[in-house]
Amino acid sequence: MPRVLTIAGLDPSGGAGVIVDIRTINAFHCAPVAAITAITFQNHQAVYGVEPMSAEIISNQVNAVLAVQAVDGVKVGMLPTIDSVREVTRLCSEGRLPQPVLDPVLQSTSGYALIEDEAIPALVSELFPLARLVTPNIAEAEKLTGLRITDLASVREAATAIRRLGAEAVLIKGGHLEGFSEAIDLLDDGNEMIFRANWIPNANCRGTGCMLSSAIAACLAHGKSLGESVAAAKEYVFAEIMTVARAGASAQ
Repeated sequence: MPRVLTIAGLDPSGGAGVIVDIRTINAFHCAPVAAITAITFQNHQAVYGVEPMSAEIISNQVNAVLAVQAVDGVKVGMLPTIDSVREVTRLCSEGRLPQPVLDPVLQSTSGYALIEDEAIPALVSELFPLARLVTPNIAEAEKLTGLRITDLASVREAATAIRRLGAEAVLIKGGHLEGFSEAIDLLDDGNEMIFRANWIPNANCRGTGCMLSSAIAACLAHGKSLGESVAAAKEYVFAEIMTVARAGASAQ
């Protein structure tokens, strides 16, 4: 069974972060291991605070795992400080970890900043070039590129810009693109693949970005291609959103 490491924040309510990652990794028949980068204080309504882990604590967690077992896949999520960005960059550059799937978590859905402003340039310049895939949503892609994304053409422009920042491949998640009846994701790794799914209104499903990136990491750990991994991950996330939507409809 492939072993997948998630390096991400802890959401005590279980709606996002390492708890969702572990559940997703299990669903793809991989063995999950985890290193926590921050403890957040949040629930489904809001984020109330963040307590970052030191670089030493992050390193000690990862090194303890690697001391006794190899890792076949890596997902990196919330990195709240420049120290955490640089420590994960160091860990990923040592050659003991496969290229990570990097979900560049910048802020919560409610608007709470989950990374220091000074850490973002380091994330881009130091960690993006080490990643197998970077998976920003629309708001994150706009923040990273300075572009306004309103349609598929501007999604393409943003994907090209992020690859120019050093990313080997980028998947821009279009679920937050307004005015579309479909959730359109664009994968750019030098070639382009478009993934379409029906847009599900009022699903109120948290942690979809965590699900997607950890599912891709699990599929890559199984030896699937990047395109196959994204397709399988998209199917999983769509099914999870549908489950939440049906539960919400039945509760009304």
